[in-house]
Amino acid sequence: AKQFLDRVEKPAVDRIEGVAPSVAIEQKNPTKSSRSTVGTATEVYDYLRLLWARVGTTHCPSCDRVVRPDTPASVADALEALPPGTRIVLGFPLETSAKVRHPTVVENLRALGFLRVQVGPTSFDLTAADATDPDALGVDLADVRDGLVVVDRLKAGAVERDRLVDSIQTAFTEGEGEAVAWLADGQVLRFTERFRCPDHPTVTFLEPTPRLFSFNNPYGSCPRCTGFGATLEYDPALIVPNPTRSRAEGAVDPWEKPRYDKERDRLRRFARAQRVALDMPWERLTQRFRKAVLNGTDGFEGVIPFLQSRESKRYKQYIRVFLRQYQTPKTCPACKGTRLRPEALRIRVAGWTIADAADRVVEELATWVRELDLPPMAAAVAATIQRELEARLSFL
Repeated sequence: AKQFLDRVEKPAVDRIEGVAPSVAIEQKNPTKSSRSTVGTATEVYDYLRLLWARVGTTHCPSCDRVVRPDTPASVADALEALPPGTRIVLGFPLETSAKVRHPTVVENLRALGFLRVQVGPTSFDLTAADATDPDALGVDLADVRDGLVVVDRLKAGAVERDRLVDSIQTAFTEGEGEAVAWLADGQVLRFTERFRCPDHPTVTFLEPTPRLFSFNNPYGSCPRCTGFGATLEYDPALIVPNPTRSRAEGAVDPWEKPRYDKERDRLRRFARAQRVALDMPWERLTQRFRKAVLNGTDGFEGVIPFLQSRESKRYKQYIRVFLRQYQTPKTCPACKGTRLRPEALRIRVAGWTIADAADRVVEELATWVRELDLPPMAAAVAATIQRELEARLSFL
């Protein structure tokens, strides 16, 4: 290290005893982001993100079903687990279009080798000569919205595995990744090769990756608060800091600035129209009038809408300073303070979301990591991550 130190003159002594050498180290704060936490600074959160990305299970927010792409083998396992003798109609959803008429639907299905359609509990045979006539068939397939093209009919426990898997694969292939099993008791089991819930196809899910769980990354952060967990909201207590004052005495602080003469005039006109005396202390005014002054009403822009309208000019420093006087941090209503986008909170490990883990004290999180019980395959994947987490948490 001598090459990095300035040369020091030799002291004017022959010998010094009992003085220990010392090294001075400059302390620097490694934190670069205002979003940083103890977890991110110690890399604990980085390993948590990796854990959730590798062994987390995605759940549907509507039905709590575990969401994972189905395979012919996994669907076969589910159907074989049904009570023996359960009658199953296996198929795929019938897709219809306003441009395609009933005869064309029937002919297309026949050409593909599918000769039966199920609508609710009723099955319709397409082999009949007059099946192209909706009146003769008993249903207009062009108008059906929840039909099932039958691939196979079978009984649980009474069919060979190979036949079952082949039928499921056919249903997935012809159904563009969607398969349906209709049971004799009316229960409908839906399966999908896509990463989505077959019962709630409009709910979106994202593949678990480490960046999905990062509130420092635009991909994973809450779009409302951008990963801070809080938003700046206008606070009535800051807008009217002294409610014992009247408007004439400067109760409404933002409009007391010299440049806002027009706003003060508008408030006076509004008060006259409402027959309210502005020399009365703010706290003695009616709640309805105070609410109208703050939030606005028909024909009158309130203080808060006025401040919000100035946000388009936040690029000016004096506007930013002016607005910040009346704002206070509030828990983000979108992410509830978790900082993450909704899709990240649909993924759990042992029943916890990553926000649950980040919210725990060190001792509780260390115990959870140490006692984490995972299926054998997931445990093997998570073993190294667990060791790193335990080491860092024990240090804290």
